[in-house]
Amino acid sequence: MDPETLRRDFDRRLEELGIRVKDADQLKVRGDVFDEVTLLALYKLAHKKIFSEIGGVVATGKEGNVFYGKRDGKGVAIKIYMMRTANFKAMTEYLDGDPRFRNVRRTRKEIIFAWTRKEFSNLKRARSAGLRVPEPYAFDRNILLMEFLGEEGVPYPQIRLVELEDPAAVYTEVVDAMDRLYKEAKLVHGDLSEFNILFSGGHAFLIDMGQAVTRDHPRAIPFLLRDIRNVNRFFSQHCETIGDEVLLRRIAGERFEGP
Repeated sequence: MDPETLRRDFDRRLEELGIRVKDADQLKVRGDVFDEVTLLALYKLAHKKIFSEIGGVVATGKEGNVFYGKRDGKGVAIKIYMMRTANFKAMTEYLDGDPRFRNVRRTRKEIIFAWTRKEFSNLKRARSAGLRVPEPYAFDRNILLMEFLGEEGVPYPQIRLVELEDPAAVYTEVVDAMDRLYKEAKLVHGDLSEFNILFSGGHAFLIDMGQAVTRDHPRAIPFLLRDIRNVNRFFSQHCETIGDEVLLRRIAGERFEGP
């Protein structure tokens, strides 16, 4: 089916479900985002009434785009991993060694589908541990629906773009988040930096949890050390920080065996 026919069929289906489409020009069927697999997954989520409105792009990334939508009158983030251009080889580095996904077939489609499930699962675990991360609502294939962290369709700013009134307090909060993520959620973020920490209302929010690995992942400690170094590098410009290896030992305890 050609892209234009897909687009018309998709629009018709959404209209039948009562789904409102805003910023339609941004939702044109493009080969790297709205292919047939993605449209089918989006339609299935719409049919389950997981969202009632979809609008334009609010964030773009290496692996996917985030669209703004609404669910029960509240903002929802619709994250779509790109089937054709996502770096599934890089994704494999985080999936390999994760016991939750040991039986995933090593095809582009299955890797991306697993990655979507992985982010949903990681967000669930982090939320259960009381961490400030988006609440996950549902997923299907390469699409993840979760709480929108922002107001009126505008996401909270990345922490690197905010003038922090009390950077030492925020640093303590981020360190505590890494510690609780490791000890209570039993996860390591794996790609933590000032680019995926949002800030609002005096608090830091962690996002982009797709690459997070369990503590028993063979590279969990190196990933944790990298997270610590990134966080310390950013905050050292604003306040006093804890030494990288000191903080690693504090979080990982007896599991730490050196960098």
